[in-house]
Amino acid sequence: MSKTETAISWMENTARNNAHGYDQAHRWGEQGDYDCSSAVITAWQTAGVPVKTKGATYTGNMKAAFLACGFKDVTGRVNLATGAGLVRGDVLLNTTHHTAMYCGNGLEVEASINEKGGAIGGIPGDQTGREFLIRSYRNFPWNCVLRYQEAAKITVEEAARGVLSGKYGNGDDRKKAIEALGLNYNTVQRRVNELIRGQSKSVDQIAHEVLQGKWGNGSDRRRRITAEGYDYSAVQKRVNELLR
Repeated sequence: MSKTETAISWMENTARNNAHGYDQAHRWGEQGDYDCSSAVITAWQTAGVPVKTKGATYTGNMKAAFLACGFKDVTGRVNLATGAGLVRGDVLLNTTHHTAMYCGNGLEVEASINEKGGAIGGIPGDQTGREFLIRSYRNFPWNCVLRYQEAAKITVEEAARGVLSGKYGNGDDRKKAIEALGLNYNTVQRRVNELIRGQSKSVDQIAHEVLQGKWGNGSDRRRRITAEGYDYSAVQKRVNELLR
C-alpha cells in the first residue's frame, strides 16, 4: 500500500469508528479525539511521512512542513469550486481555519466539531456521528491543495510499455495513474511516442511470428511482446484469427 493510500485509509477508518471524535484540548488521540489539523498530520505521520517531526502542528504551519516532506502544491491544477482535478489523498487546506483530505468520488474526510458545536468540552468519542466524518466535497473555502509525490515504483520505460499494453487506460485516467506512480506524465508519454515510432513490424507480422514459435508461449509470450512495445491483446487476437 502506498503512503498516500495508508494516510487516507487511516482518515476514513478513524471517521468510521465512533471511538474517535473532535476535541482541541486533547487533540492528539490521547482520549481518542482529534481536531482537523492533528488528524491530517497524524494520518501522514502514521503513513511514514514525518510531517509532525518536521514541525506541522496546526493549519498555519502545515503547508511549509508538508512541502518539506515531499508534497507538491497542486492548487493551480484543481477547480476548488467543483473539486475537478483532485485525486484520492490530496490534502485540502485553508491555512487559517481548516483542513481535510479528499477521498475520491466526490467525498472528503475531516475532523469537524464536537457534539456541543464547539472545539472543547465534549465527551470523548463521536457522539453525533459528525464529529469526525466522511462527507461530500465542498470548497470550505480551501486556499491550498497539497499532493504527496510518491517515490517512483517503476521506471519510465516500464510505465511506457505498460501504457502500450493498455494497463493505465487513456486520457485523464492514464495521467492520474502515471502520476500516482511518482512519474512525470509528459516524460512517460514522450517515451510512449518514441516506442510507437520505433515499431517496425505490424500486428499481422508479429502474429505470424508467434505461430512460427518465435515469441514463446503463455505468460512468457505476453511479457516478451509487451516488452517490445506491441499490443499483446491485438497480436493474440490476430493469432486466433489465423488459427481459425
